[in-house]
Amino acid sequence: MRKKIYLSILLCLLFVPLHAIEPFKFALVTDMHINPSSPTSIEDLQNSVQQINQTDSLDFVLVTGDITDDGDCASLLIAKKILDQLNIKYYIIMGNHETKWSESGMTDYQKIFGPERVEFEHKGFLFLGFNSGPFMRMALGHISPQDITWLKNELKAKAGNNKPVILFTHYPLLPGDVDNWYDVTDAVRSYNIRTFLGGHYHANRRFSYDGIPGIINRSNLRGKDKTGGYSIYHVTKDSILVYEQLINKPMHEWTSLSLKKNYYSSKPGSSELRPDFSMNNNYKNIKEKWLLHTGTGIYNSPVLYKGRIYVGDDQGTMTCYSLSGKKQWIFQSGLRIVGTPAAANGIIVFGSADKNIYGLNARTGKKRWMVTADAPVLGAVTISQGIAYIGASDHTFRAIRVNDGTVVWAYHGVKGYIETKPLITDEKVIFGAWDNTLYALNRENGKELWKWKEILKDMHYSPAAVWPVAAKGKVFITDPQRAITAIDLNTGATVWRTYQSMVRETIALSADHKKIYSKTMNDSIVCYAVANSPHELWASDVGFGYEHAPSMPVEKGGILFGSTKNGLVFALDTETGRVIWQHKIGNSLINTVVPINRRQVIFTETDGSFGLLENIKK
Repeated sequence: MRKKIYLSILLCLLFVPLHAIEPFKFALVTDMHINPSSPTSIEDLQNSVQQINQTDSLDFVLVTGDITDDGDCASLLIAKKILDQLNIKYYIIMGNHETKWSESGMTDYQKIFGPERVEFEHKGFLFLGFNSGPFMRMALGHISPQDITWLKNELKAKAGNNKPVILFTHYPLLPGDVDNWYDVTDAVRSYNIRTFLGGHYHANRRFSYDGIPGIINRSNLRGKDKTGGYSIYHVTKDSILVYEQLINKPMHEWTSLSLKKNYYSSKPGSSELRPDFSMNNNYKNIKEKWLLHTGTGIYNSPVLYKGRIYVGDDQGTMTCYSLSGKKQWIFQSGLRIVGTPAAANGIIVFGSADKNIYGLNARTGKKRWMVTADAPVLGAVTISQGIAYIGASDHTFRAIRVNDGTVVWAYHGVKGYIETKPLITDEKVIFGAWDNTLYALNRENGKELWKWKEILKDMHYSPAAVWPVAAKGKVFITDPQRAITAIDLNTGATVWRTYQSMVRETIALSADHKKIYSKTMNDSIVCYAVANSPHELWASDVGFGYEHAPSMPVEKGGILFGSTKNGLVFALDTETGRVIWQHKIGNSLINTVVPINRRQVIFTETDGSFGLLENIKK
């Protein structure tokens, strides 16, 4: 009993600041969602800046993400112009609207606001801010492995002597919001973390992140009220007081935290909330033949070419591996690689956020050629008959000769940025963009043949992440409006469109071109006939829960392979939908997998993992 009492006293002493705290105040503004077509969003931010400037004794401002609605440069510049009118310093991080929907691959943000991470000290407190994703792919929020490494290093170097620390992200670090929340809480809990701050919910909420206090703040937007608002934080000698501040209204306190209370221990808790890998016991024949942890986020699928594997990452590195996972060579581009590469004629082709399209010798990694665009290149590559097809954020789609990098043609009529993998079929090139449009171009000369634009909502509903497929004179897509659509390949007219299965941004074609497959947004894989009207053949409950990640199913040898936002890879019988096996690798998004054969499949995960799964049962 005495040992427990002594331990409690020791833990309390550990988290009581060893030096006197000098009180201070700061404002927190979040979820502004600036959009040039929404005057009220601009007015709400202007009102907040004006009122903060008229408020005495504020030392600085935190801005915790969703600065814009569409993640575009024009909106970021509007926000910057308004925020620069503050008469005190502000510190800013991105939200999911900047990390998911970004025509520049998040590079415009860096040019406009500076580094993606924030570190500063104020009156004895250490403040650290960092991104919480998702990064370019729809999934749960995610803290990149390189950001976790940075966080650990910053805390180790600057949070000694029990220095109080305030961390800020956009997302709450909850299991349903950030897939690797526990990696973050485990990394920081041996330090004197007083709270996490953020937004995203557009409401004032208080949480516990594995014991560590978390405070989520109201949106700057007015919503259903007449005016918008923000938060005021008052750090006293013994507390953190949190106030909601509406425009032209008295502020009111809604929560507080003690600076003397020990809210958590250094030992991780809440094991019941952590990922459950017990399903792997049900399929013991599925083994990770090898697994690499690269330490850098990966947002594209691997490429298998002539017995080698090619992977691009968030730091702009293209790496070649052997089938045993041994590194063969690396090539460093200027910025992150988002789109999935392709290889043919001994050359690997990919785009980079540094505005270049590269052609490398697939055997040696030496650069053969480079094509420069006017904006980052986020699109995936398709190669057909010696021509590489790829879209970029300069609103241009290009056809490039693989052997020498000659641009055969360029189509400049795209209104949004391009991330999808184009479909080459029936002498047509078909792709979607983040402008609500599906395009069909002449394969030989790039002339526009038709445009499909049935989605009339904002750009977030575009058929832009799905990789289209085609069979029997029809193109098939799925989109964020949760529909499967069949489109006439020759005219672009809608043949049929159904919301029956509630799918989103994933589709695959069977090897015999008679069936299409898609993931629903809850547990199931569905199979439809390639027909003139929607006809569901089967639905299989795989049990993966809520799902909205754009990782495509892939058929190989009568087996349908697929993956999810929470680290699951699965295999189904294509005739019946029967689950053959499942294997949980981690808890983050698995990109579209690449089956080698019926028994082996290569995968990449956004947490930087990369490996080969094998069914050892023959």
